[in-house]
Amino acid sequence: MRLSAWRPRPNVPETTTEQPDPHNPKDGPMTQLLRVQNFMLSADGFGAGEGQSLECPFGHADPAALAQWAGATAHWPGRTDPGGTRGLDDYFTRDFHNNIGAEIMGRNKFGPQRGPWKNHDWTGWWGDDPPFHTPVYVLTHHPRPSFTLSDTTFHFIDATPAEALATARAGADGKDVRLGGGVATVREFLDADLVDSMHVAVVEDVELGRGERLWHSPDELLDRFHLEVVSSSSGVRHHIFWRR
Repeated sequence: MRLSAWRPRPNVPETTTEQPDPHNPKDGPMTQLLRVQNFMLSADGFGAGEGQSLECPFGHADPAALAQWAGATAHWPGRTDPGGTRGLDDYFTRDFHNNIGAEIMGRNKFGPQRGPWKNHDWTGWWGDDPPFHTPVYVLTHHPRPSFTLSDTTFHFIDATPAEALATARAGADGKDVRLGGGVATVREFLDADLVDSMHVAVVEDVELGRGERLWHSPDELLDRFHLEVVSSSSGVRHHIFWRR
């Protein structure tokens, strides 16, 4: 099977007499998965460093070191020039938009501000053409008006993980929902048992020592997920999780 077509699905019986609970996002349409994609970690399990700021979105971590494997590929969403590598890494970056109809992210991924919005001038790290091209639902205790940049509309919602997923599914036009992070948001949705599949790229030659940690070991998730690990020549180990 081609990796570009790979979409693990939760195990469900072929026939059942049970009716889905419309109030439980886990019982929603099986065609709408919640997926974590191209989530980058250091070898010691950190997805971001300590001390995030406007000048340092990843805190003391060097985002170029974490993303070098992806930025080198032909299908990296931020690529502006032709070329780039093909192969295993490129399969994963190419999958970034595959069947994605909406994204959920935490406020820390959207920007460095905390507390009530002092103004609405900040529109994210991505400039006038964000790489999402779908509705994006930003989790925050301080909602603000929605706005659109290019073909991406940002909505700001104060919601539980289950409520946020139901809202994102409704806005995804029948497609899957991507859980974009950051680390605390991914952990929150994992703790709520809402994640269906997850791709985590561990950069073997980067250690951060402190910051936002996803895991001490990927084995922590094996009670709920199957796991396969594939090494790339770029020095990244791709961890592929799908629900048991």
